Amino acid sequence: MELWVLLISLIAILIGAEGFTNALEHLGERWGISEGVTGSVFAAVGTALPEAMVPVVAVVAATGDLAVRHEVGVGAILGAPLMLSTIALFFMGVAAAHGRGWHHVFCPEPTGLHRDLNWFLFAFTLAVLAVFVPPEWRMIRLSLALCLTLSYLIYLLLTIRASRALVDRGHGTEADQPLFLSRLGFSERLVTILLQLVLGLGLIIAGAKGFVYGVADMASRLGISALALSLLIVPVATELPEKVNSILWVRRGRDTLAFGNITGAMVFQGSLLPALGVLLTPWVPRKEVLWGMGVTLLATAYLKFRVRSQALTPSHMIFNGLCYLAFALLILLG
Repeated sequence: MELWVLLISLIAILIGAEGFTNALEHLGERWGISEGVTGSVFAAVGTALPEAMVPVVAVVAATGDLAVRHEVGVGAILGAPLMLSTIALFFMGVAAAHGRGWHHVFCPEPTGLHRDLNWFLFAFTLAVLAVFVPPEWRMIRLSLALCLTLSYLIYLLLTIRASRALVDRGHGTEADQPLFLSRLGFSERLVTILLQLVLGLGLIIAGAKGFVYGVADMASRLGISALALSLLIVPVATELPEKVNSILWVRRGRDTLAFGNITGAMVFQGSLLPALGVLLTPWVPRKEVLWGMGVTLLATAYLKFRVRSQALTPSHMIFNGLCYLAFALLILLG
């Protein structure tokens, strides 16, 4: 039964996210926003929402065993940046290699990519430090959660402020597909775009709630912790399908949108959601947590190094894929 719950919930999540992302792209085009903002903020947040809603619902709104809910929440919070920094980049590299070759150099807009990676590494390092702060030290935990939240708000301001110059240099956003509601006969106006945003978000929330129940039941049947299952399954099932956007963009040579969709989501997932975890879950240094955090930082630092060398190619992303494989083996065999 839990497999059907997971499947139906996943379908609802993906449909909702597709509609939400489509509406965001049209909003970016209507407002004259750069590809960097659309990729790193609009598309990234839209495609990250399915993953984001799972820990939110698990920790705040779901019913049932509190310990299991916390494990699902922590696993989903940490699993998202782990998946994005490893297997998502690997698949994007494979897609690019298919059309360009393994040694073709990527050409994303550099300032936005550097900003995304720098802010993610800063915020996620704070999240790592927070696991070593005892739960009874509430004020220190609260301070770290506020820092994580403020870091994302500052990142947003810097990214949006850079938008006008990028648009002037020819990096303006163009929506790839018509607004979905316009295909049903609605006129493509701002109110229609906002309506599609609300409908998409509603489906995401409903699907995330069902997904929490399904993961908890499956973990019980398989005899493994909900934390381990959430780290491996939840982010791959809910967010990886949406990163097909990056694969499509990179195959069409739109590297700025492709990378921004992933690295912008990493900043979102590595700052706001760990703040929730620090405040509302035990957020303690279990081995699965430390493994996930370590692999995430390693894969991201490696990507940052390759970007700084100005010679990032699809072949370099094989390392990111190997990082995810190593983590999966640690979880399954450790």
